[in-house]
Parts: sequence; structure tokens; C-alpha cells
Amino acid sequence: MSFVSHTVETAPEGSKPMVEGARKKFGFIPSPVARIAESPELLATFMGNTAAFDRSSLDALQREVVIMAIAIRVECHYCVALHSATMTRQSVDGEVIGALREGKPLADAKLEALRQFTTAVLATSGGVSKEDLEAFFAAGYDQRNALDVVLGVGTYTLSTFANRLTEAPLDAPFEAHRWEPHHTGRNATA
Repeated sequence: MSFVSHTVETAPEGSKPMVEGARKKFGFIPSPVARIAESPELLATFMGNTAAFDRSSLDALQREVVIMAIAIRVECHYCVALHSATMTRQSVDGEVIGALREGKPLADAKLEALRQFTTAVLATSGGVSKEDLEAFFAAGYDQRNALDVVLGVGTYTLSTFANRLTEAPLDAPFEAHRWEPHHTGRNATA
């Protein structure tokens, strides 16, 4: 059984305003929104958490590093493509985008420390080692930043798991950034 891709008209009542909001924001209804609209609670939680993460202590590029580390680890093709497109629009250096897409170390030491810390949070379900936490702090981050990484992990675990569960197809505007898992991200720890 495949998941329904809802429209504003077919979405459950509780999801209709959020689906309409996504349509206005993107000019179309992204397939993940169309599919998770089946659960107004999941859609509302994801959208609220996304807004909270956007207000966190991490800047736009740092948030993208967290999101990409999660997306690569859980092999979410949609998130990698969408966030590659986002970073391209934000004029992020292509080498940074490429390294993130491949799960490889970043040349910028502070961003790399963030990528490694995010991966450690995921790999240990939050039980990072004292050494991992000290390395994160040594790179210039603080306790709030560490907790905001957890906020990002929680937020994007919702979407990546839902996208994979519902098999959300990649929308045409993100096709140029298509990504296929290499089946290495899930086991990567560095």
C-alpha cells in the first residue's frame, strides 16, 4: 500500500492550512508535505520544530551541516536533494556541498567539528563521549549549540524517517540535486 499524496482539497482538515502554506511558500506542494499531511499532528510538529530550529543559536550554514549529516546518515534522498538546492541558493561553496553530500570531512574546522558532533549525537543516541563534547566546545561551540544540535536531530529525524516511510518521490525542482545513498552514511561515525 502506498501513501497518499494529498492536495489542499484532499488533506485532512487539520492539515489543510499547512499544506496550503507549503504550496504558497514553494509554488507547489512538496511530496513529503503531501504525504505526511495524512497526520496533521506529525505535519504540525515538524513545521513547528523546523521554525524553532531556524531560530536556534546555529546560523543558516551550521543548520544545513546538521541537517545534511542527519540526511546522509539515514539515507534520505529527498532531504539531501532539497538541502543541496537550499545551500546552492544560499551561494554556499560547491566544495562544502559536495563534501556534505558525500559524508566527507569539511575543510572548515569549525563546520567539521559540528558535522562530527552531529554524527556522534546520532550514533550514540545523545550519549556522546566526554572527548566528543570537549572537541565540540574546543571548536568554539557552547552548551546551547550542543542542545540546538539535539533540536535539529529531533526535527530532522521526524522528516527523514517520514520521507523514507512514505517513499516521498523527489519533486522536479530538486531533480538537479538528486542523490542516491551509497550505503555508507548509516555506518559513518566521522
